[in-house]
Amino acid sequence: MRLLKSKLALLLLCFSILLPAAASAHTPATTGPAADLRAALGQLLGEHAFLAIAAMQKGYDGAPDFNSAAGALNKNTDDLTAAVASVYGKEAGDAFKAIWSSHIGYFVDYVKATAAKDEKGRQAAVANLEKYRFEQADFFAKANPAYFKADAIADGLKMHINHLLMAFDSYVNKDYANTYKDLRTAYAHMFLTADALAGGIAAQFPDKFPSMGQANPASDLRSALGRLLGEHANLAILAMQKGISGAADFPNAAGALGENTDDLTAAVASVYGKEAGEAFKTIWSSHIGYFVDYVKATAVKDEKGRQAAVANLEKYRFEQADFFAKANPAYFKADAIADGLKMHINHLLMAFDTYVNKNYDAAYGDIRTAYAHMFLTGDALSAGIVGQFPDKFHGPADMAKTTVWMKLNSGEFRINNAVTYMDTTPFLYHESTFIPIRYLAEGLGAEVTWDNNTQTAWIKAGSDTLTFWIGKNYMEVNGMRKEIGSPVMLHGGRTSVPVRFIAELLGWDVQWNNSDRSVTLTKAMDMNH
Repeated sequence: MRLLKSKLALLLLCFSILLPAAASAHTPATTGPAADLRAALGQLLGEHAFLAIAAMQKGYDGAPDFNSAAGALNKNTDDLTAAVASVYGKEAGDAFKAIWSSHIGYFVDYVKATAAKDEKGRQAAVANLEKYRFEQADFFAKANPAYFKADAIADGLKMHINHLLMAFDSYVNKDYANTYKDLRTAYAHMFLTADALAGGIAAQFPDKFPSMGQANPASDLRSALGRLLGEHANLAILAMQKGISGAADFPNAAGALGENTDDLTAAVASVYGKEAGEAFKTIWSSHIGYFVDYVKATAVKDEKGRQAAVANLEKYRFEQADFFAKANPAYFKADAIADGLKMHINHLLMAFDTYVNKNYDAAYGDIRTAYAHMFLTGDALSAGIVGQFPDKFHGPADMAKTTVWMKLNSGEFRINNAVTYMDTTPFLYHESTFIPIRYLAEGLGAEVTWDNNTQTAWIKAGSDTLTFWIGKNYMEVNGMRKEIGSPVMLHGGRTSVPVRFIAELLGWDVQWNNSDRSVTLTKAMDMNH
């Protein structure tokens, strides 16, 4: 993988600067072939979703930077192709590229038809996307028949397609709140896709990618921080573009950036406590405000204002670096963090300045650089945090418990330190809380398959198979019938079951928090090696 190799080279440099020379031999590793594969695929697939939605917006608006946005999307395809080829060979990479590129073309067709109010053309594009998902799923199933199931992959691709179409349709309908909600969901979903692909590849080639089959909290932290920091960079640049253009959706883009800050704050607070989280949020939010000042000054050609914003960003980076150095003095060095933040600031300013100067190819090159750099930042932060608290980030054999958290009518889903987003939500029905079973199962390493004809879902965990039927008030465990007490429901296209039933079936403790209407599942883990 071209991008992965360059990433690892920079990562080694980051670690040599940020981490002590002699780390504990018992510190869980955030890196390694399997963890690096997962991180690289998450970065590329997340970037694909973001660039696709941005390009669709630009295409519909007839924006002058559409071709450059589409070009960046194509370069992302090249990097994904190189990743596939590195595992399955050049011929397979070429085959992947042809199929993958086709679905980008169908999204372009959908945008063009929408702009022309050609409903027949829109439906033709949707039909082609439907064919695409099965062709793409078949490619992976044939490449890895033991671990990739075509139906399951096709279901995941259906979600990806729907996320992008929903984000675009909301944008066209000027429903900007849902536009950016759907954008964030589409982006987060691609990291789940990356996890599934990386897991299957690692299982297929265990000698190349050891240890992927078991839960890895250290890798989870790395993935979560990379995802959130990468999203920050992309949303910040998009919001700056919208701000200078006076776009109607600027407040919503800025709002999505604020929600990303909330998620980053929660991640910091989960490690260092609520007070530290609030301090982080104040500092982090300040640099977003300084970027806004820079945009406003640029819009009115106020060079003095621009320089003032740059000066404030310079102060910010040292304040932010000092926060992390004090939180983790053994592993985080203030000067090194300040240098990394200088790069982040420069990347965003360069991406904005080139956009303002209508050098769009350079702008999107800078956007990709800014995005990739944040994953290096996430890598370094996660390594330092794991080094500081090694006991919190051991695998299942070492962990005291695993915690799963979700909330009624919210797509946020947490397993320990990893935060993802569901495309459907828990809901209340006849005083029972129902949860989408796929996310719980896949988050804990189980495999989920679905048969739409029979409305049947199977969950395979090790040697056990759980079977659910929509509308039935019973299920089976290895062929043995278990009464549920309520019918299994299809909600938002996802099989949903009462949380109490599935928790008791699998040995989890359930806690209900009435104040925020959230559910927390906990389970003690085996401490034996």
